[in-house]
Amino acid sequence: MDMLPSAHTDTFSRDNLPPFDQWPEFLLDGFDYPDQLNAAVELTDKMVLQGFGDHVALIGNGRRRTYKELSDWTNRLAHALVEDYGVRPGHRVLIRSANNPAMVACWLAATKAGAVVVNTMPMLRAGELSKIVDKAQVNLALCDTRMMDEIVACAKGSPCLEKVIGFDGTANHDAELDRAGLNKPVKFDAIRTSQDDVALLGFTSGTTGEPKATMHFHRDLMIIADGYAKEVLGVTPDDVFVGSPPLAFTFGLGGLAVFPLRFGATATLLEAASPPNMIEIIETYKATVCFTAPTAYRAMMRAMDEGADLSSLRVAVSAGETLPGPVFEEWKAKTGKEMLDGIGSTELLHIFISNRFGSAAPAQTGTPVTGYQAIVVDEEMAEVARGTIGKLAVKGPTGCRYLKDDRQANYVRDGWNLTGDSFIQDEAGIFHFAARSDDMIISSGYNIAGPEVEAALLSHDDVVECAVIGVADEDRGQIVQAHVVLVENVSPDKECIKRLQDHVKQTIAPFKYPRSVVFTDALPKTQTGKIQRFRLREE
Repeated sequence: MDMLPSAHTDTFSRDNLPPFDQWPEFLLDGFDYPDQLNAAVELTDKMVLQGFGDHVALIGNGRRRTYKELSDWTNRLAHALVEDYGVRPGHRVLIRSANNPAMVACWLAATKAGAVVVNTMPMLRAGELSKIVDKAQVNLALCDTRMMDEIVACAKGSPCLEKVIGFDGTANHDAELDRAGLNKPVKFDAIRTSQDDVALLGFTSGTTGEPKATMHFHRDLMIIADGYAKEVLGVTPDDVFVGSPPLAFTFGLGGLAVFPLRFGATATLLEAASPPNMIEIIETYKATVCFTAPTAYRAMMRAMDEGADLSSLRVAVSAGETLPGPVFEEWKAKTGKEMLDGIGSTELLHIFISNRFGSAAPAQTGTPVTGYQAIVVDEEMAEVARGTIGKLAVKGPTGCRYLKDDRQANYVRDGWNLTGDSFIQDEAGIFHFAARSDDMIISSGYNIAGPEVEAALLSHDDVVECAVIGVADEDRGQIVQAHVVLVENVSPDKECIKRLQDHVKQTIAPFKYPRSVVFTDALPKTQTGKIQRFRLREE
């Protein structure tokens, strides 16, 4: 496979791509970009040239910034990174921050300077940061001055992390990086990276072991906007985006930065994206596109019962967790609009199978996004019969390339990306999520998908949230165990357990009912609102 000449003088990223024979097949028809492409220039300076200079690009921490302001700001910061801090094309730059405009500006500035950016979450501690720094051989970290402790501790013990520079995540511009950028020109001759130069290292939110770093090219950042965001969301310059996923995850970076900026739209950014905060943003700025998890949509619907006005939303995208049927139905009943379910992965950068408006239905994930193909296969990679559960295999314009990792061979087989999800494709060709492959429960020889039992429980009025896992059982191999958060004032007693079990038996096949029910005040979750079933299993 021929790659274009790289603009990177530090060749670490290209040197550590997987061997070509372990790459997935890339389907690039219809995604035509020039050989030289810098994603950050496309999202800022090019937008100004197209006449979007006075459009609001980012809202956050009490400030609105236009495309012209964002262009000037990122160009100044890029000058500072190169001239004051020695950033060279191909250097890895780590960014540590909550979701705010300054984080987006740092990401764009480093990308303009030809760096390979590693965005990280504020929750990470020094030990976790060290694993990322070591794996990506990070030289420089940019950190919101309000959360310096852990990265400074990480740098003290790190052989490669030489500098930690603070930036001001508030709107005050009062930190070292901001001051360095103040006197710089607003024009910057961005590095003419190749479209297949690595622009981003996305670390997966995996559950165990050494973290995996997924390598994404400049063109990949354009592809997710020009594919999914254009085809499924139909983004226009009038859209206002809001959402809860961290920008440190590719789901959040796409939904809250790449998509709006690609089309001249506006992104609102929240450091604490709780449902009440998102509701306030939606009401204040008349947000039109929302990205969050089903649990947050449930909370938002309860707020609508109390009078919250979410009528400006034209698109509600649910991802991160499978979308339970009852949430879809209630949203449609309350808003008159379908909720869009979709599945993506850090390895493929963003959503590759999605519902569409006009054909969305509960308990279905939909069909492949423009450019992608998907099949359901068995252990031998043979396609299974329609209506049969199997492993999801996907290929398209983006795909898995792990940074120097033996696990590449598990994720990519015969040119297909194996996402680790169990799916069914029905006779009409529509894909239905069954479970993460490790969330399948096998009880007395029956395959039971945990999420299906969860959806049944969630349709009962007493249940706020639930998570279903398999627990070892001598007679059956495994039994279904439900961890349930009840509505206030419902007694967690034996009568309640029986009520819920009977409800499940009447809603889905009776053998799937939870033989064990555990009541809890809260479920363990990741920062994106994904329920951590593995933690319930560990307990």
